[in-house]
Amino acid sequence: MSTQSNRPTILVTDTNRGSAISIIRSLGRRGWRVIAADSTPDSLGFRSRYVGETLLYPDAESEPRGLVNCLLDAVQRFGVDLVLPVTDAVILPLSAERARFEGICKLALPTPEALDVVTNKLKTLELAQELDVPAPKTKLVHTVKEALAYGAELGWPIVLKPQNSRLYRDQAAIESFTVCYAENEEQLARQMARFEGRCPVLLQEYYTGSGQGVELLMHEGRPLAAFQHKRLREVPINGGASAFRESVALDPALYAHSVRLLEALKWTGLAMVEFKVGAQGPKLMEINGRVWGSLPLAVRSGMDFPAGLVDLYLQGPPPATTPVNTDYKVGVRARNLELDIVWIASVLQGKQRYPFLKMPKRYEAVTAFFELFHPAYKFDILSRSDLMPGLAEIPKITRKLVAKFKDAA
Repeated sequence: MSTQSNRPTILVTDTNRGSAISIIRSLGRRGWRVIAADSTPDSLGFRSRYVGETLLYPDAESEPRGLVNCLLDAVQRFGVDLVLPVTDAVILPLSAERARFEGICKLALPTPEALDVVTNKLKTLELAQELDVPAPKTKLVHTVKEALAYGAELGWPIVLKPQNSRLYRDQAAIESFTVCYAENEEQLARQMARFEGRCPVLLQEYYTGSGQGVELLMHEGRPLAAFQHKRLREVPINGGASAFRESVALDPALYAHSVRLLEALKWTGLAMVEFKVGAQGPKLMEINGRVWGSLPLAVRSGMDFPAGLVDLYLQGPPPATTPVNTDYKVGVRARNLELDIVWIASVLQGKQRYPFLKMPKRYEAVTAFFELFHPAYKFDILSRSDLMPGLAEIPKITRKLVAKFKDAA
């Protein structure tokens, strides 16, 4: 326990994000001392009424070593009991230097071995195959030539997934990679050329269906709490971060697949197992081994993952006989305001990025716009009990949209 306070002191990173702000509020409501940390000087989380102190650290992707040094100094200076990293960009360098924090404070991190599997899409799929968890047909390729050899076999369109979304190279910088698509050999060659020599790629069949996530709090492979949500809108429209989603009842099959995967990894902490559920049933998309973007929905539905996570690390796991907590409200909807506005604007513009994808109708965007004012639907950041982060988000979104439209003009 912190020597500076009778309360636990928790440092939360990446506090410009709605998921981190949800953590801050959850812990603050428990009366715990929260330090909000970010590389953005005007981080929205800095404005929360539940924040005790703020910390500005170097950019994680360009200065990972500086980030770790800054966090270590803050841990000692503030008497931090637990560091709760939110994004992969912070998790990767912090995990690599976790030994420096031993005996000083706890880190909410999975084991290096488990982290290696969930940050490597090939290893994730190999684990799924071992455990009979269904996944799309996939081929690993390193060159344009290899990609062209497998493209027709998998069928068009095809998904190109970098083996790692982020690579921590020589502890000097973090390189990021994003998913893309190809409809024919020409597009496949062009897209694959961007990765060749930089990162292996998983060529994967394109599988349509609804995006659903099973979120869990685990201790050494034992589930402590579980929640499930369904994506209603995504940005980009072809598949990406959830802009608007809904809490749904736990699906027994998806839950069983998720627990089996995390049990095999002896996972400790939070994780989301993401599936596409379509005509051929569920298929695994990825294991998200960090705080997921739609965490605010879980908390608003009554599943207080942040408090459970801190309890786990600071007080230890509940007795083995304790049942899994699945007590949450079904049918709760919440949005990432910035992403939902981007979704609405994209549909109204009618620009179809990929011809093989069915674009939503413009009337759906108009309906979504008026839903912004629906009193029953929640926001990730805007909250009556903690107004300042949400109020600061609105001009921030406005500035981004104005800049985006100027660039497009």
